[in-house]
Amino acid sequence: MDLDQGILASIKQMLGLTDDLVAFDPELIVHINSVFTILNQLDVGSDNGFMITGYSETWEDYITNITLATMVREFIYLKVRMIFDPPASSVVSDAFNQRIAELEWRMNIQAERLAALAEQEGAAP
Repeated sequence: MDLDQGILASIKQMLGLTDDLVAFDPELIVHINSVFTILNQLDVGSDNGFMITGYSETWEDYITNITLATMVREFIYLKVRMIFDPPASSVVSDAFNQRIAELEWRMNIQAERLAALAEQEGAAP
């Protein structure tokens, strides 16, 4: 995963939208920022929250842990996809929702592990 790739650009690419198609950018930015709020509530990322305003914000600006970054990217894509372009098939929709739930659980566990590790490092002499 390329952490210096722009968040908006990579989500658009995953949605099958080209860079030159900018008509949906404001809508996508709102959806992406809503998902960042959800991630904040899951204790993933900065305690102060995070938001994008356009193409300049990268994955590395948000998170540097590669394990979490990989899950975060997929989570944001799936959540935005379910809002912006939901699958017509209920089977696919159910599969997406199951994957979203699994990612929430796994990100929460990884965030707890990282917090515990940081606490141990802070307590070390």
